[in-house]
Amino acid sequence: MNVIYAYPWDIAGDPGAAARLKALGVDAVALAASYHTTRAATPAHPAHRLVEARHAACYVPVREEAWKGNRLVPGTPSWMDSADPFGEARDALRAAGLPVQAWTVLTHNTLLGSANPDLVVTNAFGEIYPYALCPAAADVRDYCRTLVHEVVEVGDPDALILEACGALGFRHGGHHEKTDGADWSPAQVALLSLCFCAACVRRYEAAGLDVAEVRARVRAGVDGAPGSVEDALGDLAGAMRDLRTGLAGELRDLLLAEARAVRPDLKIALHANADPWATGPFATVAEGVDVDLLVGNCWNAPEVDEAGLRALGRLGPRVGAYVLALPPRPADGAALSFLAEAYTAAGAAEIHWYHGGLASAARLKAITEAVRR
Repeated sequence: MNVIYAYPWDIAGDPGAAARLKALGVDAVALAASYHTTRAATPAHPAHRLVEARHAACYVPVREEAWKGNRLVPGTPSWMDSADPFGEARDALRAAGLPVQAWTVLTHNTLLGSANPDLVVTNAFGEIYPYALCPAAADVRDYCRTLVHEVVEVGDPDALILEACGALGFRHGGHHEKTDGADWSPAQVALLSLCFCAACVRRYEAAGLDVAEVRARVRAGVDGAPGSVEDALGDLAGAMRDLRTGLAGELRDLLLAEARAVRPDLKIALHANADPWATGPFATVAEGVDVDLLVGNCWNAPEVDEAGLRALGRLGPRVGAYVLALPPRPADGAALSFLAEAYTAAGAAEIHWYHGGLASAARLKAITEAVRR
């Protein structure tokens, strides 16, 4: 199965967009229902070449009655003319014979995080990550639950894809990012991603951890050169790992239950990573996760991606590969076909192509060749 990703603005206002995506030969479209701040190229759109989504927004209607009582309420996309951008794009895609999967970004939200700094990931140095809502906070879990309910009920998708279903970490957030020059290792980045917000501190204390000792070990690890997170945390590593994976699992179970309460038969996919210290929008998962599909990030070297897919495959559910078809990957059908075949051999039952709206005509041609391989 092949799925192409797209934004509502790629479809809205372009009468040829749905047919163009259909011509790729894909089986479905993953359409953004909730998405973070972005500045997106639109090379094929007849009316514009760029969309500036100035803040995170919900692309299904934000119903006042549904959000009443929630501290966190999503922003709406003032840069789009439609009152229901997701619904407008969904209907156009369905009319072309393409099922629509609601691509729903959860905890990545700078608009809400900046306005509510007590609800975001806070590192061991006391520095906050405004783009990263922390699901240890009840208000964040309530936001995510209501968002999923509304996307499923109001958006009426054919399937649901959950992204950032956990706490984001150090990377994946800053505007004009200037952090790579520090040469932090993966272990140091993972340590910088461990959260010490008030809600997480309460969880650590309830688990019997000495928070001052945990914080001290994390800070020493960031400033040192540990070979791994376990090296830095020592005998505290197991408890911290279990708390981190447990938090992601609690949020995931809450949202799966909410979605299935609205639509019991709805297919649900999760952007996921088998690494317990995973820090990005592909949330950490453990064995026994009850979803239809685990989608692994395949934007790296093929051997790294294949190892990640195999690790996800050992957790039980079917696996999908989230494949970058944009630069620096070549606009070459044979090269993309090679990747898709390698990921299929590594266990991927679905190939999720990124991205149908951002791609040039040459890249759409290459995607078509790879899909029809």
